[in-house]
Amino acid sequence: MIVAIDGPAGAGKSTVARRLAERLGLRYLDTGAMYRALTWLALERGVSLDDGPALAELAEASPVTFDGLRVFVAGEEVTDVIRQADVDRVVSTVARHPAVRAIMRERQRELAEAGDAVIEGRDIGTVVCPDADLKVYLVAETAERARRRGAERPELAADALATDLRLRDERDAQNMQPADDAETIDTTALDVEAVVDTIERLFEARTRA
Repeated sequence: MIVAIDGPAGAGKSTVARRLAERLGLRYLDTGAMYRALTWLALERGVSLDDGPALAELAEASPVTFDGLRVFVAGEEVTDVIRQADVDRVVSTVARHPAVRAIMRERQRELAEAGDAVIEGRDIGTVVCPDADLKVYLVAETAERARRRGAERPELAADALATDLRLRDERDAQNMQPADDAETIDTTALDVEAVVDTIERLFEARTRA
């Protein structure tokens, strides 16, 4: 079984996907971490974030790997550093390059082929795993998404967070649309367990079917 969870930043994808994977006993794959790891590596090596071919070459030469929740690239564990603000601000710039996305999608499909996984990202249900057994698209009101990002990034001012969120939405828009058969869940007024409960019920219904 493959569960695809998509949605914008701050909608709750990562937290929900991790909790759901734990509850269902499935693997958890955070595709956003792959783009973050590549962004971190490009910053470390001085590769221009506007140079799509160079970034694609870097992605090809340094595939991102996972060990449970830990993330590795170029022989280094980067689980925590890829969540820092400097990466957060520019990861969408890296992800917008078609050559980069092509390489990342191929790697994501390879990881998905093992099956039995909860996979979260921006275009899992539409592009990476269009045949996923269950597709979920999480949304939330902008103010709530900004509040959540603020809780994750207390070092950033509220106005800076709001601006970053707006810019990310604009950059991600072309690659972020719900699949026609996705179940949309508004998480604005829901806690994590309530969202996971809802998806688990959908999963059980698909399994019975």
